[in-house]
Amino acid sequence: MSDQLPAKDVDVLLAAAVAAPSMHNTQPWRFEVEDHVIDVYLDGSRTLPAEDPSGRAMRISAGAATFNLRCAAATLGYGTWFGLAPYPEEPDLLARVVIEPTADCDEELQDLAAQIPYRHTDRHPSDAEPLVESVRLELLRAAYAEGAQLTWLAEDDIRTILDLVLDTDLREISDWHRSAERSHWVGGERTSDGIPSAALGPRSATYPAAVRDMGTRPADRIRGQTRFEDHPDIAVLSTDFDEPADQVAAGAALERVLLTATRAGVSASFLNQPLEYDDLRRSVQRLTQCPGHAHMIIRFGRSRHQSGTARRPVADFLPKEES
Repeated sequence: MSDQLPAKDVDVLLAAAVAAPSMHNTQPWRFEVEDHVIDVYLDGSRTLPAEDPSGRAMRISAGAATFNLRCAAATLGYGTWFGLAPYPEEPDLLARVVIEPTADCDEELQDLAAQIPYRHTDRHPSDAEPLVESVRLELLRAAYAEGAQLTWLAEDDIRTILDLVLDTDLREISDWHRSAERSHWVGGERTSDGIPSAALGPRSATYPAAVRDMGTRPADRIRGQTRFEDHPDIAVLSTDFDEPADQVAAGAALERVLLTATRAGVSASFLNQPLEYDDLRRSVQRLTQCPGHAHMIIRFGRSRHQSGTARRPVADFLPKEES
């Protein structure tokens, strides 16, 4: 085996990794490549101290990037093995991925890799058709494959989630730190990171609604309205424990779920604002009727809107001497 991964393969691997979702599209990762090892680090310059003070959402994002990297490796004829948050004394090192040629590539990862360019957060209304049971089970199995649980919420529990969203919004009214942080990343014309106005989708004609209104700027707050589905399909992604490695694993599970959904023609968006408060996060987990720790509240549906967000060049995620 060669001592160093070919540069063209590194480009493919990292391009897939950075296509992963991240809170406000901050893309809070950086990578170091040595021989056949890729280390995934948290980029401390792109964190969200007001909305994500513990860094949990950033670690979830890194887990999603790591999963995409594994998918891309399979398409190049590599197998992967990895450690998540491997060294407590290095809290910014979130994953170490070893990449080796193999004659037995993971066909499921290869198949999911083809969905990476098409996955995006869809903040538009879904059609009125509920997801079929076979798709629900497939998404549940996808989460389980990465060590997480996906719990589908009943109608009454979804109404409770919307009440928690209302509670969150009331708490944020006077929290200028959060609003200032969000306005830094959301709205306007954006060509490399953050969420542009074009990707916000319409405002909901009813409130509270099963969609997060990310608008922060005056023009975004008065954009067009429409009615969202009355009976959304919502699930909670959780893990048994809540250490950094569990949060990174939750990100891998999230991305496997999202790519599996994309393959099935299902889109997704998030209602995570209650998870930004510890007491409300515990309330969300109680709705699952299982012990553990909630990491994502996901709204699934069927929509064909293409409103993806841009990514920075791969060279920006590498140390300057490697770029």
